[in-house]
Amino acid sequence: MATIWTANPTQRVLYWLAFAWIIATSWARHDGWTALGLGRKGLLQSLWVVGVALLLSAGAIFIAWRTHTLHRLHGPTPILLHGWGYIVWSIMQQFLLQSYFLLRLLRLLPGKMAPIIAATGIFALAHLPNPILTPITFVWGVASCVLFLRYRNIYALGLAHGIMGLCVAVTVPNSVHHHMRVGLGYLRYHARAQDRRLAEQQGSPDHRWCPIQAVSLQTGVPASFAGGVERVGRNPPPSHRTGCPISRF
Repeated sequence: MATIWTANPTQRVLYWLAFAWIIATSWARHDGWTALGLGRKGLLQSLWVVGVALLLSAGAIFIAWRTHTLHRLHGPTPILLHGWGYIVWSIMQQFLLQSYFLLRLLRLLPGKMAPIIAATGIFALAHLPNPILTPITFVWGVASCVLFLRYRNIYALGLAHGIMGLCVAVTVPNSVHHHMRVGLGYLRYHARAQDRRLAEQQGSPDHRWCPIQAVSLQTGVPASFAGGVERVGRNPPPSHRTGCPISRF
């Protein structure tokens, strides 16, 4: 949680420490791929969730088109790379929610609903203070935890998460979700500065892809990996100061 409320370079350090801790503790338990939801069990049976996500997203996009709130993804990153990166990060988020927190809380708390609510609460808190993502992630967190306990597979859940996340990004005005930022990044967001920086990047002959330019999402994953959908941390400096423009969603 501290990762999303700190600025760089501290944020990057905290992110990699958290990443290493999660990998180490998950490996030490030896739960097995199936128990963690990383196997083939339940994959085909849970694919209907992806279909529902596509239908809901199509409806939301149609409404946004009719109400003139539909807009492109933020940033110069190619749309396929943007979408692919966010879907991969969505699967990682489902691993954190179900394979890491939910499974541990099931051993600590009685019944099933108490662990589900506790894990979902942690998930939603990681999206504060974003007024759109916080309630959405709470509802999706409860639903996905119930589905995980039934199918024990995170791949379809991660794909559905990615589809709906991208839908929110293009249907809800940027002035509301601040380019899907959370934590300190949401509070420090300035729309005009972001739009001006994007225009500078797109018009600069020096524009090119940088492997690690910023951090994004709840736990500070590198923006070049996630495609820059949800953002945390402080706003980057203008591209003319860095020599390498920063990709933003």
